[in-house]
Formats: sequence, structure tokens, C-alpha cells
Amino acid sequence: MQVEQVRQRMQELVRRFAGEQRGNIAVVFALSIVPMVGFVGAAVDYSHANSVKVAVQAALDATALMLAKNAGSETTTQMQNLASSYFAAQFNRKEAINPTVVVKYTPSNSTIVLDATTAVKTDFMGLMGFKTLDIKASSTAAWGTNSLLRVALVLDNTGSMASSGKMTALQTAAKKMLSKLASATQASGDVYVSIVPFAKDVNFGSSNYNQAWMQFDDGTDNSWDGSKGTCSLSSFTTRSACIAQGGTCSISGNTTPATCTAAGTCSISGQTTQGTCTAAGTCSNSKYTTQSKCTSKGDTWTAGKWTIGVWTSPATWTPTAHSTWTGCVVDRGDATGPNAGNYDTDATVPTTTIPATLYVPEQYSECPQAVMGLNTNWSAMNTLIGNMSPAGNTNQGIGLQAGWQSLVGGGPFVAPPKTPGQKYSEHIVLLTDGLNTANRWYTDQASIDAREQILCQNIKKAGITLWTIQVNTDSDPTSTLLQNCASDPTKFFLLKSSDAIISTFDDISFKITHLHLAQ
Repeated sequence: MQVEQVRQRMQELVRRFAGEQRGNIAVVFALSIVPMVGFVGAAVDYSHANSVKVAVQAALDATALMLAKNAGSETTTQMQNLASSYFAAQFNRKEAINPTVVVKYTPSNSTIVLDATTAVKTDFMGLMGFKTLDIKASSTAAWGTNSLLRVALVLDNTGSMASSGKMTALQTAAKKMLSKLASATQASGDVYVSIVPFAKDVNFGSSNYNQAWMQFDDGTDNSWDGSKGTCSLSSFTTRSACIAQGGTCSISGNTTPATCTAAGTCSISGQTTQGTCTAAGTCSNSKYTTQSKCTSKGDTWTAGKWTIGVWTSPATWTPTAHSTWTGCVVDRGDATGPNAGNYDTDATVPTTTIPATLYVPEQYSECPQAVMGLNTNWSAMNTLIGNMSPAGNTNQGIGLQAGWQSLVGGGPFVAPPKTPGQKYSEHIVLLTDGLNTANRWYTDQASIDAREQILCQNIKKAGITLWTIQVNTDSDPTSTLLQNCASDPTKFFLLKSSDAIISTFDDISFKITHLHLAQ
């Protein structure tokens, strides 16, 4: 019999007894002893049962939160077994009779419901026929968020991720995180996720070769058009070398392109420099030799015209078709180093008016999987993660820059517009197992780290929470850079095993989606 039913029944007995006016005083007094003793005993039994119920509820709430961390990735049987195990570890009231827990998980509304039942023996109410009191409790845990989430997963796809099962663990961890983020969605647009696999380069998708935010030619031999192509003289492999071969100048005596274009001829004989040429002239009346005298008499003065030498080369350079590009880009900046605008360390939207903001293609042989901008296509994101394959060198900075770009839009990324007045929570999760080894300009770690440190500071100034994870299974030094890049010390994780990737992603998911008790 439930505790509340007993309480109500005893209250009814007392009420009826108090209102009864029949019989003599002795009988009334004698009869009053029974319900009074029963009521006092019921109060004692009720108090005991209520203390057990409080313990059941506390254990059930803790079990619901623990179980919800992995909800959706376990089978129904596994969840039920875990619930029973968690509850038994939390609940230690030995007087409880056969406590049981039943799990109900509803993916559609991101909730997990636990119902517990048990009973306790009565000490006094047994005399009245109530041998036990039933106890029931329920707890509901839900994933949710008090702000709109935008999360960029920046994931190391370099060659070293092939060892110690790191790539497999990362794929499992990332997929589980996607499940948690999907579960936190209460309405369309609550949660958006982008994925940026990186090696030395990132892959922006080969179909984007005609986009205005791509720069295939910067005028140097380092660019795609300058370095990738064919010369009509097959022995030359760069544009400048090709077009310099076997040419002729329109001004005799000049045998190289440089001397040719530096030379020139004047329309007035005897003038050998551009300055004296344009300053000189002839009058239509030959007896006048100055412009002022010529024009004052109504005649026509013709200034000297300087003609620069033109180099004509029999060799021609044909750049490789841009459609053959495999999608990889290098760090933004100038051909020889970072631009003064530091566009490799910020999320300035690419524009043709500032060439250094454009993304530069590279035919990198170990190009990772193509990036995916902010979206809610959980199936497509799981497929991308499943297709990741480790290869190439490590350039954390370019992955991090692309991750930030994905949150603000620009280049291949289209960020969903934000609603004015709405609260947004933006996160970047950077996982890497290696130290920086190469970027567009450098091969020394110190130079690459210095660029990334500027980038990290800019990300944090923008109000984005930055989580950094170093998977250190090879006894590398602990990365000071990653420690400093994290938004605070609690957001840097040093992992010594591949399996720890899974639990770390679970922990981050728990923190950014705010798992809570719904009731």
C-alpha cells in the first residue's frame, strides 16, 4: 500500500472518530485508544518510508545523469543493465525490498526517464493489516542548452594518427559527440556543427576552383599558374624560365627580357632617355625650336614619344587547368611569408580587393577529407568522419584558422545568420597528436607555433571557447602552445592513450550541452 494512501485513510478515521457523538464516555475513551495508537504508529512508519524514498530519488537522479552521458550509443539492454548497476552503487538502504529500475529513452525529445519501485516493511501498521508501504520515484534527464550552439571540430588527420588506434578512437569519439549535440537540439537551428580535418593543408573542395575567393595566380612562380603548367620548350618547368627563352627584342642589341623592357626608342632622333625624349619636341614650322615660340605663332608642337622595348618569346607557358586541383589550400598571406595584415591568424572574409585574404591552392599529395561548414546533416557528418584517413605533416594553425572561418563565414563556408538579441555559444574543439612540423612558409616548429599563438589569442578575443586536446602516446613534450591556446586551464587535455579520446569528447559534450535533470 502506498504511503500517501495510508496517510489519507488515517486522517479520515480520525475525522470520523472526532465527529462521533454516540455511546457513553468509557466506551468512547476505550475505542479512541486504537486509532490514536494506530495513527502514531502510522506516522512513524510513514516517516521511515519517506526517508527511504528520499534516498531512492537521490540515487535515481544520479543514475539518470550518469546514464544520459552515453544515451543513444548503447542498446536498450545495455542501458538497462547500466542503470541497475549505477543505481545499486548509489542506493544503500538495506531495508528496501527488491528495488528495481526501469529505463525509457526517447531519442526524439532527447530525454531519458528512470522509474524506480521498492517497498519497506511497517513496524506498527502491520497490526492494522498493512505489512508494507510501496515507494515509487521517477527521474528525467535531458540534453539541452540555454543558448544556440555553434561548434567547429578541428581534427588532426596527419600520418601519425594511424598509430596506436588513434584515428579509430577519434572517429568513435567524434561520432558520439555528434550524437550528443544532436540530442541537445530542441528546435531546428539550435545546434550547428562544422568539421575541419587538417594535415599540412586543409581541403576546401575541388569543385570550388572557379570561386572568387581562390587565388591561382599571384604573379610569381610560387603560384599555381606560375609553377604548374607546361612550356613549349619542355626543359623549362616554371613560367618565368619558359618565357625568358629564345626571344627577340623590338630594339636591337637587347638579348634578354630584362634589358629589352628597360630599353626604349624616342620619336625624335638623338634622345636616348625617356625623360629627355618626352621633354623634347618638333614644330610644324622648322624655324621654331621651342614649344612656346612654336605655339605662339599658331604652329603645332609635337612632343617626343618614348616607346619601350617589347620582348617576343617563341616559348609559351600554359598553366595546368584549375579543374584538376584536388582541393587543398595553404595558409593565407604572401608568396614569401605572412602578410602584414596577418590574415593567416584571423577570420577576415576573403575579398579580391585584398589578395592576401584569398585562399591559395596547392596540389598536396596527402590532402585530407574536405571540410564541411556549419550544418545539421548528422548523417553526412558521420560519413565524413568515417572517411577520414591519416596522412601528411602537421599544421595545426591552418586547421584552426579554417575552423574559425567556418563559424563566421567566408570562402567555402556559409554561416547561418544570427538572430539579434539571441544568445549564442561558440566553440572550437582542436584535437592533435603531433607538434607542428610544416606550413606554407616554415618547417621549424618555433616559427609555426608563433603564428598559431597569435591565432589562438584572436579566437579567444572574439569570444569563442577554445578546447585543445593533445593525444600524446609517443612521449612527445607537453605542448605549451596548446596549453596557452585553451580558453582556460580546464579546457586543455593531455591524453596518454587513444581510448582517452572517447571519454574526453564525452566530457566536452557534457559541458557544452548542459546535461540536466528535467524533473
